[in-house]
Amino acid sequence: MEYPKFSVLMSLYIKEKVEFFEQCMESILNQTVPPSEIVIVFDGPLTAEMYDKVDEYCELNPGLITLIKNKQNKGLGLALADGVPACKYDLIARMDTDDIARNDRFEIQLKAFLLNPDLDICGSHIIEFDQSIDNELSRRKVPLSHLDIIKYQKKRSAFNHMTVMYKKESVLSAGNYKHAPLMEDDLLWSNMIMSGCNCLNIDDYLVYARTGRAMIQRRGGWRYFLKYMQGRIEIYKSGFIGVFDLLITIVLQLFVALLPGSIREYLFIHLLRH
Repeated sequence: MEYPKFSVLMSLYIKEKVEFFEQCMESILNQTVPPSEIVIVFDGPLTAEMYDKVDEYCELNPGLITLIKNKQNKGLGLALADGVPACKYDLIARMDTDDIARNDRFEIQLKAFLLNPDLDICGSHIIEFDQSIDNELSRRKVPLSHLDIIKYQKKRSAFNHMTVMYKKESVLSAGNYKHAPLMEDDLLWSNMIMSGCNCLNIDDYLVYARTGRAMIQRRGGWRYFLKYMQGRIEIYKSGFIGVFDLLITIVLQLFVALLPGSIREYLFIHLLRH
């Protein structure tokens, strides 16, 4: 089967660890169907060690990697907004620089686009891990069909953002990524749905997402809640959700954010995940 060419889009910032980035890159380069281009956005200055590692991959893979170097940290949403137009190909696969793609991830998603030419965005379930993919914490399943995705998206993210592959033109037509703390991806999914995009999630676990208990602990406290609320308000302003959807999610998040860390970890792993 002949597969279309596609780009991989990632953003790097100063707190990323070189070893995690290296594991991510190796999982991308060793796919059954490798990408035709990897676009990496530098979201502000990086460490000297990270610059060296990126240069190493550029030298080992001439012509494959495109770098966009922002002098200032803009935040994830605006960094990705710079990256989307820079991608050469119509299909773009998102990837976080500390996650690991299963070696057939891109092949499975490309098949989905070939079977459904009207498809605009395609994701999958994830396996969340701590330190090593052998140390599984939880699994996050997402709705599969277009209608179920729309319904779910009003309350929680219907896509695991690090798994999505989408059409460049569909993203740009929906307004591209915007600044929305903690909700850059959710706001984009909402805008894409409102613009008429066709959605699908594959019933499989195509990405290992680096979560860790430390990350779960960070999803709490007053500052986290305020960022979450600001992001949800941006989605409300977009017209995708109503007042009831906004209020119920804010109240629930406030409850979770103010729980003791150990209880929040239990809820996250055992109740909010599969």
